[in-house]
Amino acid sequence: MEIRPFRGFRPRKEIAKKFVAKPYDVISFLEAKETIKNNPFSFLRVTRVEAETHEIEMDPTPEDMEKARKNLEKFIEDGILIQEEKEAFYIYRQRMGDHTQTGIVALFPVEEYKKGRIKKHELTRKKKEEERVQHILKTRAHTGQVFLFYKAFEEFDKKLSEIADSQEPVYRIRDDLDVVHEFFVVKNENEVNEIKKLFERVEELYIADGHHRAAAAARVSDILDEKIGKGPHNYFMATAFPHNQLRIFDYNRVVKSHLTAEELLEKLQEKFETYRSYTVPARPSREHEITMYVGNRKWYILIPKKVPEDVVESLDVNILQREVLEPIFGISNPREDERIDFVGGIKGLCELERMVDKGEFDVAFAMYPVNIETLMKVSDEGKIMPPKSTWFEPKLLSGLVVHVFG
Repeated sequence: MEIRPFRGFRPRKEIAKKFVAKPYDVISFLEAKETIKNNPFSFLRVTRVEAETHEIEMDPTPEDMEKARKNLEKFIEDGILIQEEKEAFYIYRQRMGDHTQTGIVALFPVEEYKKGRIKKHELTRKKKEEERVQHILKTRAHTGQVFLFYKAFEEFDKKLSEIADSQEPVYRIRDDLDVVHEFFVVKNENEVNEIKKLFERVEELYIADGHHRAAAAARVSDILDEKIGKGPHNYFMATAFPHNQLRIFDYNRVVKSHLTAEELLEKLQEKFETYRSYTVPARPSREHEITMYVGNRKWYILIPKKVPEDVVESLDVNILQREVLEPIFGISNPREDERIDFVGGIKGLCELERMVDKGEFDVAFAMYPVNIETLMKVSDEGKIMPPKSTWFEPKLLSGLVVHVFG
């Protein structure tokens, strides 16, 4: 697997904490708007520019994309973003409590994504993908990273840690979730060459998060190939971590229901063994165990009576969709149906209780996290997981480095 160093644009050290931002797709419009209002240095002025230009939430317009380009250019002109003197790799280390993950930031070939050696496990939504295409085309930059992982490779992983441990990070930023983000620049020629050579032994990569960014980068590559020929647009920016350092959290569901708790339990007993839980809140303890909250501190454990052998069909999120959401609630398209919402496990089960007890939703389902080996198996078989199956945490900050290619 080829990776390339690049001359990234990075924020000045003294302003980095103000500049960096959450990924564009995990921050709400109102949160982005408030941040931009109070902080003119926020990178959200590039990644979520519509929050600067509009009073109410709406899709970004062509004029917004032009504004994003101008804001990026202004950050460079004003010396907020400074280009690396020479090509470099970057090491990105994240610490969340007692958990640490260390990855390599580099340029990855679009061609490997097209060939299926950079593997996906989710479908993209065309509208969202098109929005990213236009953003990349207009800014001529990859402003957000694709979150990749590879099968742990001890020699390479040890080398990254050794390099990071031998120097001070250029940035050390603690975010609002108490995650510490450390960022290192690797520009020593010997170290750069050693990283490139070692990574050639990696045979395949997997997308953890950023399917739309990867798909959009591939489309932009094709578009610009026709216009101007081959160039730096044939690569996209990403961070790749070893698989055994990553954490996947549960991705839970809350649903609006027309049924009483008793009616719902009666219907569920056709497909599940159901038990009242005496642990509150009740977290699933293993695969193929789903817990359900119906309010009034009442949690139930649901165990499917039949589990398919197919790796995708046996996913708990698919079992829930097939046996509960569609036949009982009539939710056939969870991406579009307003009666369902998704809650990342980082928020905890108490958030599910709050949403039901406050009347925002009527019932909540807590899932056991998909393990990383299952995700790799799905990707290796060329299959697709249902939407909102995995929640990786911690997230990658945007703005630590930007790949400007035109």
